[in-house]
Amino acid sequence: MLLRHTPKEINERRALTINPAKTCQPIGAMYAALGVHGCLPHSHGSQGCCAYHRSALTRHYKEPISAGTSSFTEGASVFGGQANLLQAIDNMFTVYEPEVVAVHTTCLSETIGDDLPQIIDKAGKDGKIPAGKHVIYANTPSYVGSHVTGFSNMVKGMARMAESGGHKNGKVNVIPGWVEPADMEEIKRLAGLIGVGIILFPDTSGILNGPLSGEFKMFPEGGVTIEQLKSAGDSIGTLALGEWCSADAARYLDTNNKVPCRVLDIPIGLKATDRFVDALRIIAGVSVPEEVTHERGQLVDMISDMHQYFYHKTVALAGDPDQLIALTEFLVSIDMWPIHIVSGTPGKAFVGRIKELTADLPCQVNVKSDRNADMFLLHQWIKQQPVDLLIGNSYLKYISRDEDIPLVRWGFPILDRVGHQYFPTVGYKGGLRLLEKILTAILDRKDRDDTEQAFELVM
Repeated sequence: MLLRHTPKEINERRALTINPAKTCQPIGAMYAALGVHGCLPHSHGSQGCCAYHRSALTRHYKEPISAGTSSFTEGASVFGGQANLLQAIDNMFTVYEPEVVAVHTTCLSETIGDDLPQIIDKAGKDGKIPAGKHVIYANTPSYVGSHVTGFSNMVKGMARMAESGGHKNGKVNVIPGWVEPADMEEIKRLAGLIGVGIILFPDTSGILNGPLSGEFKMFPEGGVTIEQLKSAGDSIGTLALGEWCSADAARYLDTNNKVPCRVLDIPIGLKATDRFVDALRIIAGVSVPEEVTHERGQLVDMISDMHQYFYHKTVALAGDPDQLIALTEFLVSIDMWPIHIVSGTPGKAFVGRIKELTADLPCQVNVKSDRNADMFLLHQWIKQQPVDLLIGNSYLKYISRDEDIPLVRWGFPILDRVGHQYFPTVGYKGGLRLLEKILTAILDRKDRDDTEQAFELVM
């Protein structure tokens, strides 16, 4: 077995992380940047860093990820990378003609102390940024935070593009957090059904789940446009879906552009989707149409039909804070018991929120969210108190195999399966998909383990 070395006894670790439940900031910044139309992400650091970030996203989304790099060598690492970045900006606009270049830093450039605003300002003054083109940026050192904070920092960089023209545009800004491209499509579809015009940023739908047409396009048709980002300063409100990924950008728009914001959970499951739909209804002053009510009823019906199989099943979760909070609420609402939960993204508020959501469970709930909240610890918890189901990314497959526990792949990264970028798990339709995945895993295991006498055709 692959993880047979994991001991059951837990010893305190101060400076050692084993199999972390996160990855580094630049990956999140690069994913967010891909949600801007005509945008070329740029990694201000070494070629190796950029190659890792691109490969991580390529393996998850099964799409080629284009990005530039400042190609640091020893000289730039010691004396700074200003010359490299200035040349890179010039090259990218000249050769690839993007609408936007989104620069994020790495460990090397952060350690040497490169000043991105100063360098980008100099690039503009030196004529390296063509008229009508733009450069946005985010500071994303890999040695702090996680891919979640990198995503948040780049989205805040997008919010800095917003302008206030003095006349409201009647639209609602929606910052979706780190979700799949299909989830972003579903959010837009739901808003469209309700009759609310939204500006969704970032928006990777159509970019990382687009069709194979046989025609190469350097920049696919999807993504939020610069015009939309500028118009975000005149929106009637902002809904930030997730405290960790989306709230900073929403609060920036509130402070700097006087666009009132509200922070919600990602609409995963019945309750969170209800809150999202209701918030759209209130902000835009519209009624919820029958079609949306019908979709909600379908989700309620499936929960009712399959509740007997969910009832009191224990679950272990690993992933990102915003997603885990919404998923935990959903699981508790269908009478499943999430009892082991880890997130590698730091944040004491996460632990408090999970404890609040699981307060009524008649069992101990283990939850941890910091750099030592890794999958090694999760495995130790599972050895001490086994569970019926695992939900998380592909790295959980080792625990799944070692402990013989079914796994539902969900979150980032999923490296060993295909299709997650095409099927949403947000909204009422996404809730159906998520329940189907959970139910299939549970019933497949029941079929495998049942005796011949208990093996049933009709479940």
